[in-house]
Amino acid sequence: MHILLICDPGPPSRRVASFKDEFAELLRQDFESDVTVDVCTEALRVQADHRLELSTLDAIVDRYAAADLVIMLTDIPRHTQGKPLIAEVLPARNIAVISCPTLGALTTKRRLLKIYMSCVNQLLPDGHLPAKTHRLPRWGRWSSRSESGRRTLHAHTFTGGPRLVLGMTMANEPLRMARRLSRAMAAAAATGAFGIFYSSIWQMSHHLSTARLISIGAIAIAVMVGWLITINRLWDRPLNERLAQVVFYYNLSTVLTLVICVTGLYAVLVIGILAGGLIVIDPEFMAQTIHRPEARLTNYLDIAWLSAAMGVVAGALGSSFDSDIDLKNLTHAQRLRSRVYIAQDDESGTG
Repeated sequence: MHILLICDPGPPSRRVASFKDEFAELLRQDFESDVTVDVCTEALRVQADHRLELSTLDAIVDRYAAADLVIMLTDIPRHTQGKPLIAEVLPARNIAVISCPTLGALTTKRRLLKIYMSCVNQLLPDGHLPAKTHRLPRWGRWSSRSESGRRTLHAHTFTGGPRLVLGMTMANEPLRMARRLSRAMAAAAATGAFGIFYSSIWQMSHHLSTARLISIGAIAIAVMVGWLITINRLWDRPLNERLAQVVFYYNLSTVLTLVICVTGLYAVLVIGILAGGLIVIDPEFMAQTIHRPEARLTNYLDIAWLSAAMGVVAGALGSSFDSDIDLKNLTHAQRLRSRVYIAQDDESGTG
């Protein structure tokens, strides 16, 4: 048995690398035969309506003529029949396509192996021994389309949507993307640092309640997220009614990605200003300024929190990502546009 594992660059590639050897060993044990597993990392292209461009997948497979079965792991979120699509088997091509985001934010290696083994079972002829020891979870049921011969594995009706959005958000790698906002971070830090030196901010933060301080921080994060979405045109509109649900998932994951990204920057800013305040501000002087017997750590934290909010709104507003490349790789919708453009460019070049 010779199996080819194709994977998109990024998280799908890292996931395949983490279980490749274990997958090959499971195949050897279950089917009692020699197994060869090859891995190829290449981005799968899409059509303008977000459907897979199968001709480009066939071109990849043609380079591995010895492969009996092909399983593709892509970070393209797929949605058919009103539900997120986990996997699709194309018996005529001996190919299975698994959508990485549909698996959720924290997919275990064991769960991913179950889906891979199930895809192998669906691809093999009826006379072969199925891998009975590695069944799908209870929520997984394959369905068949008699007219096309394709078999599909959809997510659960109620949990599939939230799982897909979380999977898309994690695939966007929001914490890693936060580093691509260095210019915004520098502007926010420069503005927020003024809170250390202005006693009026000390007094204001002291008199604000905890609930109001939290609300101010949330508003600052929301303003920054809204600005980034607006200035970078990250909010997508469906081209037709069929894509409305998919685009809704794209937009929801974009908002969640930016919320995590900006919240991470806000936390770093609070910690930085807090450290600076502890070094610069004398406790006795602060106590006199805010009319307290003594200054506490919570007073320093309140100053840092309010100053960070001021920095995010006043300093980071107007900033954007460091480069166009970072912007193109930020969300699924942006990355899909790049894939469509490459496919169209190839067609124009060969026409």
